Amino acid sequence: MDDLEKTHPRALLSAWGLRPKKKFGQNFLMDSGAAHRIARLSVIDAPEHPLVLEIGAGTGVLTQALLDEGAAVTAIEIDTQLVDILRSREELHGADIVHADAMQFDYDAYAENGRWYAAGNLPYNVATPLMIQLVEMERGPDAVTVMIQKDVADRLAAKPGTAAYGSLSIAVQYAMRVERAFTLGPRAFYPPPNVDSTVVRLVRRTEPAVQPRNLALFRKVVRAAFAYRRKTLANSLALALGIERARIAEAIAASSLSTESRGEQLDLNDFCRLADSLAGE
Repeated sequence: MDDLEKTHPRALLSAWGLRPKKKFGQNFLMDSGAAHRIARLSVIDAPEHPLVLEIGAGTGVLTQALLDEGAAVTAIEIDTQLVDILRSREELHGADIVHADAMQFDYDAYAENGRWYAAGNLPYNVATPLMIQLVEMERGPDAVTVMIQKDVADRLAAKPGTAAYGSLSIAVQYAMRVERAFTLGPRAFYPPPNVDSTVVRLVRRTEPAVQPRNLALFRKVVRAAFAYRRKTLANSLALALGIERARIAEAIAASSLSTESRGEQLDLNDFCRLADSLAGE
């Protein structure tokens, strides 16, 4: 068995007597070519030797690819047994392997090291909250290049008036440009998931897409607009925000919107005007 075969995820797990763990949502990327494509996308506009935080390193397929691209890699992994595998691989000694839960990791402390980038094959069960955290943090990554469930990727890039459009679309598009790279079928992973996976690249905007007077209120209004998708915008906002419907209706009218419209019909500019109208009362 050559070195490439020995470092194949299935071979590594077998050598260590391990099986994928459902509780961690483990689906290991087996396609090294795809891993190198993700790595190149992760640092495509980055300076030399960029700081890259890999989220969910698994057995190290993407870790190795990122090192090959010259990145200064910090790789976090929640599974202690996989951490042992990662630290045992001599070719990964250039990476800082950290045993950590991605949902509890101190991203603010990591950001103190300077401009940084995030990459990873994200577990489906935590992909959405993780991306929201990375996008909304004050000193967040310049770009996030991740493999996620295809339907989540659809939601990130969705336009107003489409079924996939929602609060996640707006939260991400407010701060980032969304670029879809490529899609892989289940057979690229071990074990194969039940869905296709898509690599997306989120690139931080120089300035946010809109400039609401009160960002916290803007985010509340967006979430509230989609809290009751079957209700009109006025009713959904009144219920979710706990504000009298008449007051909501006045703010909607002042924003040149209809009280009978629904959240999925509003774009970023519409939400900005609406939040500013509410902020001015």
